[in-house]
Amino acid sequence: MSFFYSFLIRCYGAFLHLAAVFNPKAKAWVKGRVNWQENLRDSLPKDRKINWFHCASLGEFDQGLPLMNALKEKDPSCFLLVTFFSPSGMEHYQKRGAHVDAACYLPLDTVSNARTFIEIANPHLAVFVKYEFWPNFLKALGERNVNVIAVSALFRPSQLYFKWYGGFFKNALKHIKHFYVQNTQSAALLSQIGIVDHTVSGDLRFERVVQAKEQSLERSNPIMEAFVQDHSILILGSSWPREEEIVSRSFSLMNAEKIIIAPHDIREKHIVSILNHFPNALRYTHLDTQIHEQEIIDARVLVLDCIGLLSSAYRYGTIAFVGGGFSGSLHNILEPAVYGLPILFGPKHSKFPEAALFLEKEFAREVVDENTFIQCFQELLSGHQKRSQNMMAFIHSQSGMAKRIAENMSNN
Repeated sequence: MSFFYSFLIRCYGAFLHLAAVFNPKAKAWVKGRVNWQENLRDSLPKDRKINWFHCASLGEFDQGLPLMNALKEKDPSCFLLVTFFSPSGMEHYQKRGAHVDAACYLPLDTVSNARTFIEIANPHLAVFVKYEFWPNFLKALGERNVNVIAVSALFRPSQLYFKWYGGFFKNALKHIKHFYVQNTQSAALLSQIGIVDHTVSGDLRFERVVQAKEQSLERSNPIMEAFVQDHSILILGSSWPREEEIVSRSFSLMNAEKIIIAPHDIREKHIVSILNHFPNALRYTHLDTQIHEQEIIDARVLVLDCIGLLSSAYRYGTIAFVGGGFSGSLHNILEPAVYGLPILFGPKHSKFPEAALFLEKEFAREVVDENTFIQCFQELLSGHQKRSQNMMAFIHSQSGMAKRIAENMSNN
C-alpha cells in the first residue's frame, strides 16, 4: 500500500504541474514549492525551539491560531513555523495579525520530501490542525520521536481510517501522540481502531472568533456605521449565487430594512450579477463617507466587493444568512454567532458539526427555498434579543481550551 500511495502522490503532483499552465491556483501551488528546501533552511533559526503547525488552508489556520497564541504566550522565545497545503492559506494568513515567525507551503508527501523537511525543520513539536494527516510526514516525525498532536480534529465513519482496507492510513494516525477532537463521535471512532489517547476539547474556532471579536470592537467602520444607523440588518455572508437569488426574490417580503452582502466570489463578473439582482445597491469600494454620506444613509443594500471585511461586518448585523449550504461547503457560522446573530443556512451541512449543534440549540434555521427563507427569517427576527444573548453566552463558554491544551503539552 505504501508503494501505491507514493505512486498516487507523485501522479497528483504531475497533474498539478500540468494544470498550472491554465489554472491560477495550481500555478500558485507549484510556484510556492520551488526551491522549498533552500527557502526552508534560510527561514529557520539554529538556536530556537521550533513549534510546527500544519494547516490545510486558512480555515484550519484560524482553528490553530488560539493554540499558536497560547504557546507563544507561554514561551515567547519559541519559533512558530506554519505550513499550508493550499494557496489561500499562504496568501491570506498575514491578515489575521498572528505572531507567525515563518510560513511556507508543505512539500508533496513523498518519503524523501518528508524526511528532508523534518531533518531541516527539526521541530520540537508538530501540530496537525483538523485533518490532512499525511502518512509519510507522520512516519518521518515518528522516526525522530517528535511530539505530534492533532487539534480540533474531526472524523467521520466514511473516512479511510475506519474502513477494512484503510490499514495504511490507520497506522499513520498512530504516530500522533494525542488527539484533541471536536466531538464525541470522533473520539468513539478513534477508540474503535485502538487509538485511546484523545480528549474531546471542541473546536478552537470558538476561541478564535472571541479573540477576533475583541480586536474588531477596537476599530470602527464609518461606511458601515453610516449605512446601518438603527435599522435591522441582514448580513448575507460568504454568499454564493443560490443565497443571493433567494434573498433578491424575498427582499420585498422581509422585515429587514437593509442588507449587507459579502460574496464568496468578488470577481467583477459576480459583483455585476449581484448588482443585477439588487439594482440600487452600493459598492463598498466606490464609497467615501465625506462625499457619499447621504447616499450611504439612504441606501438599502451594500455590497462588500473586497475581502477582509466580513468577520467585522457581522457586528453591525441582526440576522446572518451564511453561504455554502447549498453546495456542501458551508462557511464559518461561528463568526456571526459570536456577535449574537441568529443564523440561516442551506440544507447541505452534514460535514459541519457546529451546524447541527446550532440547529439543536435553536440558534439557527435551515433554508431550502424562498418560502422557508422568509418563514425562518421572521421566526428568528421575532425572538432576536433573547436568542442573541443566549448565543453569545454559549460561544464564550466554549473558549479557553487553547491555554489548557498548551498547559497539558508542557506537562507531558
